[in-house]
Amino acid sequence: MNRSPFKKTLFASVLCASMALSGVAMAEVLKISVAGPHTGAYAAFGEQLWRGAEQAAKDINAAGGINGKMLELVKSDDACEPKQAVAVANRAVDADKVVGVVGHFCSSSTMPASEIYADADILTITPASTNPQVTERGLPTMMRMCGRDDQQGIVAGDYIVKKLGSKRVAIIHDKDTYGQGLADATRAQLRKNGLTEVLYEGLTRGEKDFNALVTKIRSLNTDAVYFGGLHTEAGPLVRQMREQGVNAVFISGDGIVSEDFATAAGGNNFVKGVQMTFGADPRKNAAGKAVIEKFRAANYEPEGYTLYSYASMQVLAAALKGSGSTSGAKMAAWLKKNPVDTVMGSKAFDAKGDLQVSDYVMYSWDDKGKYAEVQ
Repeated sequence: MNRSPFKKTLFASVLCASMALSGVAMAEVLKISVAGPHTGAYAAFGEQLWRGAEQAAKDINAAGGINGKMLELVKSDDACEPKQAVAVANRAVDADKVVGVVGHFCSSSTMPASEIYADADILTITPASTNPQVTERGLPTMMRMCGRDDQQGIVAGDYIVKKLGSKRVAIIHDKDTYGQGLADATRAQLRKNGLTEVLYEGLTRGEKDFNALVTKIRSLNTDAVYFGGLHTEAGPLVRQMREQGVNAVFISGDGIVSEDFATAAGGNNFVKGVQMTFGADPRKNAAGKAVIEKFRAANYEPEGYTLYSYASMQVLAAALKGSGSTSGAKMAAWLKKNPVDTVMGSKAFDAKGDLQVSDYVMYSWDDKGKYAEVQ
């Protein structure tokens, strides 16, 4: 179809105006990646991260966003697999053009992915990765909303010796960065308390038959078993212990802080009396009361890392506003100088990107498949 010069000029002007408007619209959106195991064996934790970040984004947007710009979440599924974490990190940087990351969940995913984010100058706040090396590598854009395994291990090790009075302890781990790191931290604290374990052994993620291992545990007359790993292996392990008549106290860390632990164990009766370390229950913090009520009104219990993820979004939003920049290094530098009010109370960070205060406590599971702080 032929056009007159005037029509061609008019068409070009309209096209340019449309493109300009499109560019403005794109600039009004700030994309945040929520990275974690959204599918696979550990998807329960991915849901916690997503639910928390999603509600936070809704609330931040309803309050006007970040200087008028709306937050848009991108779901980045790493399935707790390091190679997949690298792939989704590259996609978040190159294709999604995110300005921040809430994630990952597994330390073994967070560490390789965070190298990519650091190279792209993108602020990363993990709600859940507790291995010390997450923040010990000196990356200027890496921070976390949770404590560290070397802090968690101290609480567990002291509890086993000083509160339980255990004498014969077996330490089991899942050979993963998180699980073995947590087991080693607890082992170190046990030894500081003068107790050497009677067994130190690894199992493989994905396995379900631990009867041979349980037989070994039983033969050693253990009175406590410490497990470093996630609920998917912890559940079958504790069930098979009970089925073989091993009544040793079962202790673990924040990797079992999901009500799916009882399901993995095959019933609430198997998790009764299990002990675990986790941060002081954020659902009891008055700062989060209104948000918690929103979750519960939507028939969702904000357990585990849900509120940690919500708080991570609040911290990220505060950094965007406070620094006046999308540079991850500048945002992190601002956070290390300025505390932020969150649903978990005021949070302040040290020079490494860790919380200045860690609040690990002991929890116990009951016969209803619920957990509560040990009083």
